[in-house]
Amino acid sequence: MQSETKLRGIFTPNLVPYDSRGEINEPELRRYIDWLIEKGVHGLYPNGSTGEFTRFTPEERKRIVAIIADQTRGRVPILAGAAEANVRETIKACEYYHELGIRAVAIVAPFYYKLSPASVYAYFKEIGDNTPIDVTLYNIPMFASPIDVPTIQRLSEECEKIVAIKDSSGDLPNMIRMIQAVRPNRPEFSFLTGWDAALMPLMLIGADGGTNASSGVVPELTRKLYDLTTSGQLDEARRVQYDLLTLFDTMIYSAEFPEGFRAAVELRGFNMGQGRQPITSEQKTDIVTLSRTLQCMLSEHGFTNEPIGGCATGVSEDLSASDVSQIVQHVVAELNRRKLL
Repeated sequence: MQSETKLRGIFTPNLVPYDSRGEINEPELRRYIDWLIEKGVHGLYPNGSTGEFTRFTPEERKRIVAIIADQTRGRVPILAGAAEANVRETIKACEYYHELGIRAVAIVAPFYYKLSPASVYAYFKEIGDNTPIDVTLYNIPMFASPIDVPTIQRLSEECEKIVAIKDSSGDLPNMIRMIQAVRPNRPEFSFLTGWDAALMPLMLIGADGGTNASSGVVPELTRKLYDLTTSGQLDEARRVQYDLLTLFDTMIYSAEFPEGFRAAVELRGFNMGQGRQPITSEQKTDIVTLSRTLQCMLSEHGFTNEPIGGCATGVSEDLSASDVSQIVQHVVAELNRRKLL
């Protein structure tokens, strides 16, 4: 028997706001979820890497998903991260999320210990045979044991409850290999990319969508890119992909991951609070670059006004003393608001 509706589209790996005590800011999280849905994301993805799942307790992870499920009220499907430290606790998480009515869970391969392909297969086979909820394999080789193509193919053939894979390697040829190996026997099996920098090309080779951190900041742009690509408007899609890459690189390289994304969400009007990972003063996000890049991108696509001083046009132009003064005042006010000065 095939599972319910195939996972496709943009599933946002949503961040979690903190309050002044470093605890989950539930009202702000609920407001953020409503905003993402209103902006057109296809689904939500709590407890992923962008959502800092390792920095929460198991009880907090369950609470995050419960809050999001309650606020979403079935408006969009939820793909919840369910990876715990061992297979027994992971299956318990699967059971809990099934009770909440979650559409599917995403489970990263075992981390910390580097396991052989046989051990990775055994881990997911145990879950696939005992889960009441559909499972998405989560391949992120930079942080966890990789899930190779033969293992994916075998699991897809043996476990009906394993219905998708999220691949965050950004490896286009490997995505082709996965699709070639699985899709002939499991046409309803979903392939999602977690690599924003290659969302369009990965969709063009057969991916069904993505779980992209940028969609938590600019859901309008990621939805636009998805729609343009699926409708064959490739010249326009390519332009949006280039813009999305610029933003993605700025957020990735301006701070420790995912602090750049947290800062960008703040610039869209949400109080994200101080993250749980301590950082030095030298690691503070470059608010000036991040703010201007985000605002210029959004203004170019008609989502907001240009920042003070305008946006670069590709030609070097000197700013007037008045422009510089305005920019400095704006930046200082922003830094003071975020208590970075």
